[in-house]
Amino acid sequence: MPSPRPAALSPPGRPLYEEVRAHLTEGIAEGRWKAGDALPTESALAARFGVAIGTVRKAVDALVAQGALLRRQGKGTYVAAHDDRRLMFHFFHIVGAGGEKAQPEVRTVRFERGRADAAEAAALGLPRDERVIRIRNVLSLASRPVILDDIAIPAALFPGLTERIFTGRDNTIYHLYQSRYGINVLRTDEHLRAVLAAGDMAQLLQVAPGAPLLEIRRVALTFRDRPVEYRLSRVNTAAHAYHNTFGKGEAA
Repeated sequence: MPSPRPAALSPPGRPLYEEVRAHLTEGIAEGRWKAGDALPTESALAARFGVAIGTVRKAVDALVAQGALLRRQGKGTYVAAHDDRRLMFHFFHIVGAGGEKAQPEVRTVRFERGRADAAEAAALGLPRDERVIRIRNVLSLASRPVILDDIAIPAALFPGLTERIFTGRDNTIYHLYQSRYGINVLRTDEHLRAVLAAGDMAQLLQVAPGAPLLEIRRVALTFRDRPVEYRLSRVNTAAHAYHNTFGKGEAA
């Protein structure tokens, strides 16, 4: 007998596919389906929720468009995993002069805990002085430092995270968030502007003080647009550029 639709996910007036999408979202967020796991077939989900296959397909389509799920031709639908390939094609937008992408080498130069400043609190939706973890990374391309990242994340969302765990990860930062803490970064909101290199920023990027840089302010968002990371990137664009093709999906 089909499982009844959960009452908590059935507010009046909500389209049925939204109800199914909400239930699938909760399943992913709670770890019922983990990164890289295959979802049950659409017919199995339809039977489980007591709805038509078309309703399930519409809900799955919405999650694929959101980046939470990936369809693989002839294999099924999977929870998106934040591996190196997903980083390169979905979240990493710095390219060479000819448009080529390369895997960055990452070096952590600072890992510390503190209280959120005004910018961090506003970006992360936290009370002022809430505890955060701050990380500074230098990203190199072709053995040259190109990007300086200053990252702030809410300490409450990442209990037990240490510098050793962070630097010892065997995959991307977002993969660490996902695999260890069940936090799926679905999209980012970015603001770009030009700045000048100053102080240790110039030293770490090996540019002259006052050299022009591209600054990217990024907030990473999970389900329900909850902010989980604030990242301030300074990019030396002497031999690189920012390139983002909006709406381009990943190959199956």
